[in-house]
Amino acid sequence: MANSNNQLFVCSFFFAIFVALAVSLLPLALSRSLTEEATHAFLDVSASLKQAQAVLSFDPETAQPFGEHDEDMQQQTFANSSSFSVQLHQRDFLLKTSYKDYKSLVFSRLERDSARVRSLTTKLQVSLDGVSESDLEPMKTELRPEDLSTPIVSGTSQGSGEYFSRVGVGSPPKPFYMVLDTGSDINWLQCQPCSDCYQQSDPIFNPSSSSSYKTLPCTSQQCGSLENPGCSTGKCQYQVSYGDGSYTVGDFVTETLSFGNTGSANGIALGCGHQNEGLFVGAAGLLGLGAGKLSLLSQIKASSFSYCLVDRNSGRSSTLEFNSAPPSDSVTTPLLRNQKIGTFYYVGLTGLSVGGQPVSIPSSSFQFDAAGNGGIIIDSGTAITRLQTEAYNALRDAFVQLTRHLPSTSGVSLFDTCYDLSSMTSVRVPTVSFRLADGKSLQLPAKNYLIPVDSSGTFCFAFAATRSSLSIIGNVQQQGTRVSFNLAESRVGFSPNKC
Repeated sequence: MANSNNQLFVCSFFFAIFVALAVSLLPLALSRSLTEEATHAFLDVSASLKQAQAVLSFDPETAQPFGEHDEDMQQQTFANSSSFSVQLHQRDFLLKTSYKDYKSLVFSRLERDSARVRSLTTKLQVSLDGVSESDLEPMKTELRPEDLSTPIVSGTSQGSGEYFSRVGVGSPPKPFYMVLDTGSDINWLQCQPCSDCYQQSDPIFNPSSSSSYKTLPCTSQQCGSLENPGCSTGKCQYQVSYGDGSYTVGDFVTETLSFGNTGSANGIALGCGHQNEGLFVGAAGLLGLGAGKLSLLSQIKASSFSYCLVDRNSGRSSTLEFNSAPPSDSVTTPLLRNQKIGTFYYVGLTGLSVGGQPVSIPSSSFQFDAAGNGGIIIDSGTAITRLQTEAYNALRDAFVQLTRHLPSTSGVSLFDTCYDLSSMTSVRVPTVSFRLADGKSLQLPAKNYLIPVDSSGTFCFAFAATRSSLSIIGNVQQQGTRVSFNLAESRVGFSPNKC
C-alpha cells in the first residue's frame, strides 16, 4: 500500500510539473504564432465548390437563415459607454439570384467590384485635386441590364454593398437592410414620396409614420457639414453623386436608429432620398462608417467598432458591433489618417509574404506621400484586394513560383493567375500573409486567396493590380476575420475565426 501511495505521489508530482510547464510555455507559443509564419496551407476544393452551388439554389422565400426578430426592436437610450450590435448578412443571400450558373454570378460581382474601385479612386483624386462634387461627370460603366435590375448600388463612396446590416429607423422602429460601408460618411435611405427610386427588399420608409423624424434647417451645423448642401423652403437638401453615375438626392433630416434590442441612437443626421439611382442591390440605404464628421461613428461618438464578414458564398450571418472590446488575440497595426481625405481608413502595412518568406516589395508601396497619393486602405465594400502594379506582380510571381505543381489554366476577367483543380478534393498551397507593423503578420486562410470562379473547379488567385496609387484590402481577404477599429487609439486589429 505504501509503495502504491509513493507511485501515486510521484505521478502526481510529474503531472503537476508538466501542467506548470505547459501553462508557462503557452504565452510563448501564442507570441511566436504572431511572428512566425507557416509555409503552406490547405484549400478544401470540394467545400468551396459546394458553397458556390448553394448560392445559386438559395431561395429567401423558403429559407430564413438570418433568424431576425424584427418585432423585438426595443427603444433604449444610447450611452457612449454602452456597446451594441446588429446582424451582418451577405448580399447574395438576401435576394434569389437570377443567374443560372456560378460563373455568370462571379462576372457580375467582379463588374460591380471594378465600379466600386473606380469610384473610390475617383473620390480620392477629387479630394487631391480640390474638385467639388457638383463638378463630377458621370463615368461610363459596362454593367449589364440584369445588374441594374437586381437592385444594386455602387458609387464613389458607397460601392456595390456586398454586406448588409439590419437597422431600425424611426419611432416606432421599422427594420431595413442597410449597406455596410467603411468608404463613405453620409447615411441615407430611400423615402416616400419616391419620384425616382430603385427596387429594395423592404417597404420604402415613410417619414409620416415616425414620431422622431425631423427636417434640418439650412442653418444647422449638420447641413453646413455637407460637401454640397442645398436649401429649399428653409429645409436642408443633400445630394451625393458618384463617379459611376449613381446618385441620391433628398431632404437632410434627423432620425432615431435602433440596433436590434441592444440600443438606439437619437437625432442621427441622414439623407431621406426621394431621387435615387445606381447599383444598390436590395438595400434600403447605406450606413456610412467612414471617419468623416457626418458618419454614423462620428455622430454616436463611438470609440471603436468591429465587424466580421462571413464567406460570401455562405448563408450564415455575423455581427457589426460598436464600442465592444476587441478579441484578446487580435493582431494590431496602426490606423493611419490621410489629411487630404478624412473618410478612408489607411492601414500600417509593411509588406507581404508568400510561403513564409517576405516578398521583395519596397515599403513605400504601402505608404502615402505628403500630397496624399498612395497608401493602402481597408474597405468593407471592395471585394478583391487591389495592389499597385509593382507590388502585385511581385506577389503573383512569388505565388506562381511555389505552385508549379498545380495545373494552370487561362485567366478569368481581372484575374491573370488561375488553376484547374477539378480533379482534386483538397490541395496544398503556399501561405499568403500581410506583414504588419511591429513585426507581426496576418496569415490568410487559403480560401481567402484562391477562390472558385465557376462550378467546375477553376480557382483564381484573388488579388489584382491597379493603375491607381491607392491600394485596397478587400472583403474577400477579410472573410472570417473580425476586423476591429480602435478609433481612440488609432489601431486596427485582426482576429481570425471570430465570426
